[in-house]
Amino acid sequence: MFYRIPAVMLASLVTTGALPVSAQEAPAQDFTSMFTEGKASLNFRYRYEYVDDDARDRNARASTLRSRLTFTSATYRGFSFLTEFDDVTAIGADDYNSTANGKLQYPVIADPEGTEVNQVWGRYSAGGASGTYGRQRIIHANQRFVGGVAWRQNEQTYDGFRALFNGGNNITLDYTYAYNVNRIFGPDDGPVQPAQLRGENHLLHANWKFLPDHSISGFVYALDIDEDTAYPAGRSVGNSSDTYGLEYSGKFGPVAARAAYATQSDAGDSPLSYDADYYLIEGSADLAGIKATLGYEVLGGGDGVGFKTPYATLHKFQGWADKFLVTPADGIEDLYLSLAGALGPVKLAAIYHDFQAEDSSTDYGSEINLVANWAYDSNWSFQLKFASFSSDSSAYTDTDKAWMTVNFKI
Repeated sequence: MFYRIPAVMLASLVTTGALPVSAQEAPAQDFTSMFTEGKASLNFRYRYEYVDDDARDRNARASTLRSRLTFTSATYRGFSFLTEFDDVTAIGADDYNSTANGKLQYPVIADPEGTEVNQVWGRYSAGGASGTYGRQRIIHANQRFVGGVAWRQNEQTYDGFRALFNGGNNITLDYTYAYNVNRIFGPDDGPVQPAQLRGENHLLHANWKFLPDHSISGFVYALDIDEDTAYPAGRSVGNSSDTYGLEYSGKFGPVAARAAYATQSDAGDSPLSYDADYYLIEGSADLAGIKATLGYEVLGGGDGVGFKTPYATLHKFQGWADKFLVTPADGIEDLYLSLAGALGPVKLAAIYHDFQAEDSSTDYGSEINLVANWAYDSNWSFQLKFASFSSDSSAYTDTDKAWMTVNFKI
């Protein structure tokens, strides 16, 4: 367990010159220069989040600050390293269930307080290949299966070894062996969710860009997650699975298209026995400065078990109200339409979702998402965001969520 460092102490490490802040793109000339020519950066992200969920009598309010200190070395003879510390602190309203603070009378806002080493890794690069060992951020494609969940204040990272290879003919290979996944519910285990998932995870993603605007990807995710007896199987070993899939993306003038398919079955010591499919079709077009996107995504239900994506950045998909972080047993169909544009320097987007069961006639509900982003300069950025989910189904309650985020980096 790492000692908890308050945000003000993180700031002092930089302001007192404890770490060098200059950086050069050219390789370091000697070992010492890996440090002196490295780069230190500091990021503060403040967020106020409000949740009104009909499942709770009380509304949740969270005022949190994430402080991040990062040092990236220069490269010497192909070697480099990175260290990164995160601190999450409630600095105002804390009437919310963080999943770790025991405030079960409030809706969940999954931002537990704590300090941890977010990343620490060493890397060797040569030619078009690299190998990285340690705790690291891993993002595959659009993060539908493997991502960092960077939306939450405590990011998801992976402990293990990652190999990247950029070959000829526009082919890239990305393989990771991860023996531990540090989840957003950490750094310590809570009463509801484990902070880490240990096991043997093989994450393989390959991409071939066969034409300038067209590519196809293949992926294999073999997850053998250890049982954690402190929690139900569905929060650990029950997520063990083997997933195989393909994805296409391309552009035809102003029109872009994406399509994907994957099949999944139980694996490892999972107590489940099932087979389920995933598929997606999406098209978008830019018209007079407005980008319109229409998509249809299905996570199937097989033998009473929904398709599982335990390492995905789930907040990106199926609505920002996060009602479907676990796929229902009957699966889910998500028909969505989004419009995105800009009003001066402010980027705006609106998204509508319609949710139906894949394996029955159940209508789960619908959701509206709105967001405004303003990058004031290279240091400051601001975001306002809103989600409203409504349903007539007894399984899901009406929920409204709102966020205000301020980001500062140097």
